Amino acid sequence: MRKPTLLALLLLLLAGCASGPRFPVGALERDLGPQDVAEHLDTFKGRRFVWGGRIVAAENLADRTRLQILAYPLDRSQRPQTDRAALGRFIAERAGYLETADYAPGRLVTVQGWLRDSRRGRVGQAPYRFPVLEVEQLYLWPPAGAAEGDWRSRIQFGIGVLITN
Repeated sequence: MRKPTLLALLLLLLAGCASGPRFPVGALERDLGPQDVAEHLDTFKGRRFVWGGRIVAAENLADRTRLQILAYPLDRSQRPQTDRAALGRFIAERAGYLETADYAPGRLVTVQGWLRDSRRGRVGQAPYRFPVLEVEQLYLWPPAGAAEGDWRSRIQFGIGVLITN
């Protein structure tokens, strides 16, 4: 096999093994969390952000799905780091239907979208201003304990014995 062909096959194999969202690198705000943005909404309206966190609530509306998300800093693979301090809450709205059993409270997501506006609401008894992202891309992380791309968890070996009378 030629070296260029082998190299191309190796790159395809590595790309197939990569996991996590594939959001574009340029033209996205990454250093500002939802709480920072909510305080200066007019400055950031219309800009694109990548935020991620834990779903707090999910609701299907007539023409869209609304997720309330508690944001956390993202690691290099854009996975929310829930062991770090939260960055505030935001609402992600996506046109169409998402199965709220899949997008259930507690699941981790990473969202790319543009800042549309804000919505006033409550967290417990406290008033809260939620930045609202219009979702362009949404990545639902596998549930805890389900290692995505871990082929060992899907391959089993065994010995079967058939007993007949």
